[in-house]
Amino acid sequence: MHAFDVLGDPVRRRILELLREGEHASGRITHIIRQEFAISQPAVSQHLKILRENGFATVRSEGTRRIYAVDVTPLREVDAWLETFRQFWEPKLNALAAEIARGKEQSG
Repeated sequence: MHAFDVLGDPVRRRILELLREGEHASGRITHIIRQEFAISQPAVSQHLKILRENGFATVRSEGTRRIYAVDVTPLREVDAWLETFRQFWEPKLNALAAEIARGKEQSG
C-alpha cells in the first residue's frame, strides 16, 4: 500500500496523531478511536494492522498488552516527496510572515 493510501484514511491519521504523543496501549487507542469515529473494535484493529504492516507503527508486547509507537521512516519518505512541491507554497508563506511581522512593528 502506498504511503498516501495509508495516510488518506482519517482514522489512521488520528491514530498517528495519538502515537505522536508517545506510546499507547492498543486498548487505549481502541477506546479513543471507537469514541471519536463510532467504529467497531475489529475495525480499529484493522487500521492498526495496516499502520504496522506499512511501517508507520511498531508494536511490542508488555505482558498481555500490545504497545504501539509511531515509526517516522515512511513519514520521512512522504516529506521527501513533498519537498519537491514546497517551492509552490514557501514563498507565499514567507511573504505572509513578513507582512505579519511588519504589521506587528507598525502597531507596536
